Order: sequence, then structure tokens, then C-alpha cells
Amino acid sequence: MKKILIASAFVLTASGAFAQSATESTGVNSALGVAPKTEDFILQASASDMFEIESSKLALQKGDEPTKAFAQQMITGHEKTTAELKALLTSGKVQGNPVTALTEDHKEEVDELAKLDGAEFNEEYIDDQVEAHEDAVDLFKRYAEEGENADLKAWAAKTLPALEHHYKMAQDLDK
Repeated sequence: MKKILIASAFVLTASGAFAQSATESTGVNSALGVAPKTEDFILQASASDMFEIESSKLALQKGDEPTKAFAQQMITGHEKTTAELKALLTSGKVQGNPVTALTEDHKEEVDELAKLDGAEFNEEYIDDQVEAHEDAVDLFKRYAEEGENADLKAWAAKTLPALEHHYKMAQDLDK
């Protein structure tokens, strides 16, 4: 039995899945407005950045001009937040590990996007961006208000306005 558990843990780690608390992964914390644990916040924030960057790189190749302009802003913005989060982790002020590969769900979303072209691509990419930024705004807002690490809490609060702006931009493109 022990070998099966160890093998299962390895498969989950190798597949890019990440372990977060049940209340965070099921959306209970979000529904109740409860701040995520620091480890959950780091995992979700880094996974979100990675998805934003990878899907937006695809949009630079396949999108129309407004979509490409938005995608470039997403790449620039999310590479910046990725670097800032890594700097906090490297400084030792925050303990945790960011994801290093797309989650399975994000990989599936990017793979589905890659199959689309033209207006279908633009529509799906923007829909994904609206949803991803809605989730990111919620995550960062909850941590900024009640997070457990003061440095990470301050960074979440500082980053939140940019994410809210990205969310508004995505919504405007979705009209």
C-alpha cells in the first residue's frame, strides 16, 4: 500500500498537478471570502501567471490585432508578477514553492486553444482571460485582506490593481 501511495504522489507531482487544501481547491474559501493559506496562494498565483503567459504567447501567433495587443500586455504584466513572486521567495521573507509547469487543467485549456483559429480562437482566448482574471482578482483580494504572511499580503495588495485592470480589459474585449 505504501508503494502505491508513493507512486501516486509522484504521478501527481510529475503531471504538473499541485496539492492545495480542499477548501481552496473546491472553492469553499472563495465562496466564504476566506483567505487562502500562503502555500495555496503561491501555488495558485504562480499557476495563474504561467497560464496567462502561455495562452497569451499562443494569442500572439493566432489572434487578431486587438487580441495580440492584449496578449502582449498580459505577457509583460504576468512575467513581472512572476519575477516579483520569485524575488519574495528567494529573499526568504516568504516560504513556499511556485508551480514550475502548467497544471493539467491549464494545459488542457492551452491545448484546446491551439486547435482553434480566427474568430473562434479570439473568443475562446478572451473568455479564458475573463475567467482567469476573475479568479486571480478574487484570490489576490482575499489574500491582501487577510493573508497570513505580511510581505506576501502587501505584495498581493500592490498587485491587485493591475489584475483588476487586466480583468476590465478582458471584459471590454469580450463585448
